[in-house]
Amino acid sequence: MTAERGWRSHPLVQLTLVRYREFYREPEAIFWVFIFPVLLTAGLGIAFRSRAPDRTPVALVAHREDAALAQRLAGDSALKLRTLTDSSAAQALRAGDIALVIMTTDSGVEYRYDPERPDAREARLRADEAVQRSAGRSDPVPSHERAVREAGSRYVDFVVPGLLGMNLMGSGIWGIGFAIVDARRKHLLKRLVATPMSRTQYLASFVLSRLTFLVLEVVLLLGFAALVFGVPVRGSAGAVGSVCLLSALAFASLGLLLAARPRTVEGVSGIMNLVMLPMWIFSGVFFSSSRFPDAAQPLIKALPLTAVNDALRATMLRGAGLDQVVPQLGVIAAWLVLSFALAVRLFRWR
Repeated sequence: MTAERGWRSHPLVQLTLVRYREFYREPEAIFWVFIFPVLLTAGLGIAFRSRAPDRTPVALVAHREDAALAQRLAGDSALKLRTLTDSSAAQALRAGDIALVIMTTDSGVEYRYDPERPDAREARLRADEAVQRSAGRSDPVPSHERAVREAGSRYVDFVVPGLLGMNLMGSGIWGIGFAIVDARRKHLLKRLVATPMSRTQYLASFVLSRLTFLVLEVVLLLGFAALVFGVPVRGSAGAVGSVCLLSALAFASLGLLLAARPRTVEGVSGIMNLVMLPMWIFSGVFFSSSRFPDAAQPLIKALPLTAVNDALRATMLRGAGLDQVVPQLGVIAAWLVLSFALAVRLFRWR
């Protein structure tokens, strides 16, 4: 009984319990940590669900002798044909209502389009295929198509690991940073100086409290994505869980570092936004980070959220083991150790 009472009265245990109470007494925090990521996943999953591609609108400036060409173009499943006069077609192209204008001339067929529009370039290729076939061209090599649909290649499959990484970052940095600065602003930290508690124990209580919330937010988000949208989790639960655990601890430590000195909520908000904004843009949450120039890739790969997203996509979508994501885990671990060490050194009670 005495040992149990001594364990429960340990400063780290009591501080961790305080973190739990602070969290579940804030409905806003529960919404942003658990409910918002699910709603965002649902919205993106519905918006980018698998469906037939949209037909690209094109216009044919037709004459009587173009009936066969018009019939061939209308039969293309990727094109939505409109028959217009020359002036009407030019106006529709200028307004963006159509992507391509097709017009027969004495020397052949003329295509009018903006080459910087990807849909216009694709429409030009499809239209030219129809034009050549209407003129009697035949393929020298027969070809066949086989549609393949496999979970893991859709946009929702790509974005869910990114949303999970973004949520781990947000709940770790925002949740911890605001709590510390708010306590400092209310002069609560100053009172804790007189207690038999070190700053390491105080900061570690925030990191430990994240572990319980981590299980709930990961299971909720991945469970919803798997049940509703069929998002695959090909890696082992241990590998995915280990990446999430290390990531949550790293972002929690980063949140401690950012909240080590600021005295106002406004001040820490600016610092956290300044740190997280580059990761929202460059770390591949909603689109691949490989889109950025090669010269920027070393800096992008060094960001913690980039490493988290890459590791999550490798384990979830490709079934990679922990030995295959060692470089990413190394980046995450470095941020964890460095951030926590600096937070302990720089932290101020007042």
